[in-house]
Amino acid sequence: MNELYITGLTVTKGWDGEGYPFDIPAIGSLKGLEFAAPVTFFVGANGSGKSTLLEAIAAARGFNPEGGSRNMTFSTYESHSPLYKSLKLIRGPYMPADGYFLRAESFYNVASHIEELDSVPAFAPPIKNAYGGSLHERSHGESFAALFFNRLHGRGLYLLDEPEAALSVNAQLSALSRIRELTEARSQFIIATHSPILLAYPGADILSFDGGTVHRVEYEDTEIYRIYKYFMNNREGILRELGFLEK
Repeated sequence: MNELYITGLTVTKGWDGEGYPFDIPAIGSLKGLEFAAPVTFFVGANGSGKSTLLEAIAAARGFNPEGGSRNMTFSTYESHSPLYKSLKLIRGPYMPADGYFLRAESFYNVASHIEELDSVPAFAPPIKNAYGGSLHERSHGESFAALFFNRLHGRGLYLLDEPEAALSVNAQLSALSRIRELTEARSQFIIATHSPILLAYPGADILSFDGGTVHRVEYEDTEIYRIYKYFMNNREGILRELGFLEK
């Protein structure tokens, strides 16, 4: 049984709707979205607005903009946009028992904050135990894997911004399998990604931010798929055009 904890959103533009991030075409033209599947992907070129919207959804849902659970309240540097003030989330009939916002670029800050909290004597078990141990004592990729396989445990709303950033190809395949396990455990994922492996998740809803609008696309029609496939099938020709090989 799949439950959607967020079934959609509307953009109210309650402040003034001008300037950043509304000067990003896909954000400026966005009126609302419907989430129709347990796994939704945001795709698009750098600067297209996918991470900006995901971050705004996280902030509107009560997550720390730098990442972590809703209990994380630290702030290293406020770089998030005010878009969350103009979002109205449409919630489903159920409340998630778990939740997490992974922002790849600031996950190190989350790990540091966990270490700081655990350094203070307390009656509760160390927070790092939920991740299988200290994140700083693992490689970057191992810490991401620890999040997937230890911290996320189902019946959750999971917002992931470029989770592939620290993962090898094999680790991405493992993450793909883990996402399936968690959706079967009644979880919902919204993921911004550049990974053709994660994007291949069967039955996922893919929303592209390219071309100035947010619109649904099929896997084979995404730029990610087409460019990777073209490169794999024409590697020498592309390298020749880039000047690595003699013409």
